[in-house]
Amino acid sequence: MAPGEALTQIGFGRTARRDRWWTSPLLTFLGLGSFVVYTTWAALQGKHYAYGNYLSPFYSPVLFGDAPHAWFGPQPGWWPGWLLFTPAILILWAPGGFRLTCYYYRGAYYKAFWADPPSCAVSEPRARYRGEASLPLVLQNAHRYFLYLALPFLLILAHDVWKAMWFEGPSGQRFGIGLGTLVLAANVVLLGGYSLGCHSLRHVVGGGLDRLSGSPARRTAYDCVSCLNRGHMSWAWASLFGVALADLYVRLCSMGVLRDWRIL
Repeated sequence: MAPGEALTQIGFGRTARRDRWWTSPLLTFLGLGSFVVYTTWAALQGKHYAYGNYLSPFYSPVLFGDAPHAWFGPQPGWWPGWLLFTPAILILWAPGGFRLTCYYYRGAYYKAFWADPPSCAVSEPRARYRGEASLPLVLQNAHRYFLYLALPFLLILAHDVWKAMWFEGPSGQRFGIGLGTLVLAANVVLLGGYSLGCHSLRHVVGGGLDRLSGSPARRTAYDCVSCLNRGHMSWAWASLFGVALADLYVRLCSMGVLRDWRIL
């Protein structure tokens, strides 16, 4: 009998566990589900993504969109007229794909959304395990390539924080710090802790060496990534809500619901 087959034969959700095993997958389902719903809604709005020198991380970089944040001007003429256009559609797939294929999130949403299995020692609603050797799960193996796409976004978002320190005044731009500046900066720190602690990055910087002591620079990089990797789950959740909060703050300021508090 294949591993796990005995549990599937006694019915979905059957287990000898006496604890509230369903609490963790339920909270994960609510947390990830809320993020997906909000992100999808925010990305399809196409407005209220900028407020003065603040720019939502869901829309950065703005390749085509509203001035002065757009790199290449307004909506391109080659975009199909019947297809909804927002600047977020052009770029959000890259960091989204990185998070979707993340090794931690796989274990989280496999349990919460696919019940594969719903929890340890709990029967699942399928007779056999297919693994990640066929569609759609084989696409998870592209995680390293999404890492390469996601890392440049850290530099772009860090530059957005720099721009968030310069405010328009009567005599031109002047240095300052607003609450929005701190929100955007915190988002970069959280995303950096999450991305730079990635399992794939840990392998890239040191996984190919038999002896790290022979390469001091790579040993230092490996130790730094390993340090962040030990808290990868915490960084994953903190950055998840951090990036949503950053978008929400910019959005509410742009809508006039909130007034940005100038600290300096």
